[in-house]
Amino acid sequence: MKHTISVLVENEFGVLARVAGLFSGRGFNIESLSVAPTLDPAISRMTIVTHGDERILEQINKQLHKLINTIRVIDFTDQDRVEREMALIKVSAEEDTRAEVLRIADIFRAKVVDVAPRCYTIEVTGTPGKVGAIVELLRPMGIRELVRTGPVVLGRGPKVVEK
Repeated sequence: MKHTISVLVENEFGVLARVAGLFSGRGFNIESLSVAPTLDPAISRMTIVTHGDERILEQINKQLHKLINTIRVIDFTDQDRVEREMALIKVSAEEDTRAEVLRIADIFRAKVVDVAPRCYTIEVTGTPGKVGAIVELLRPMGIRELVRTGPVVLGRGPKVVEK
């Protein structure tokens, strides 16, 4: 099962290595990892996507809580969340395919961020499914390079305003 875990940690040297070590030590692959400071520069948020069974992931969550530099661990797997990913896609744009590449980018509300005589670099942001869909549509045009951030997540706000 796919798990998306958010970990708030103290922004200090070696914390990332210790968190990654928990996963590798149990034979789990980190599918994607995004780390950046929060509003407080002393705190970073890690978003980790992995696959695994519930029992082992429960152990990892408990051990993440035990790390000295961990502030909070949230497993978003079964929670209502906002999830976004960004990708940069360098795609061939020969004379006969340029219009189609631009049309696909427009449909996905992507931006052309670089133009060269024979290729475009496109930036797309959305759910992992949306990013995957544009990649598949651009693949026949000839993707030269691709980089994806992996998802970042936040829990949704409350549906009802409390008084």
